[in-house]
Amino acid sequence: MSIHESGEDYLETILILEEEKDSNIRSIDVAKKTNHARASISKAMKKLKNDGYIIFNADDSITLTEIGRQKAEEIYKRHQNLTEIFIKLGVDEKTAEQDACKIEHDLSCETYQALLNIKNKI
Repeated sequence: MSIHESGEDYLETILILEEEKDSNIRSIDVAKKTNHARASISKAMKKLKNDGYIIFNADDSITLTEIGRQKAEEIYKRHQNLTEIFIKLGVDEKTAEQDACKIEHDLSCETYQALLNIKNKI
């Protein structure tokens, strides 16, 4: 099951919202967090549901499925590692965060692994 970059971002956002909020996550929360239109988020959530990454509960709250959580955690960990590497290289935190977000989806597994291998050396 392939997923687009925006879908990965939304899964990551849901995971982050779970960590930040004590209440249930809804599409409106994802829209606010990502600064995207509610209609766009609603369409994306339906696609993520149809692809098996999330489920909608009876109260319309969102829950990550097992595969959705795995993908979200993978992307989030990648984001965190890249941000940390960039900061260690001397990039300011805000820029490191933004750059990590831009490349976390497109970086090959080989290059990502190479960066992880040198992460503790820098």
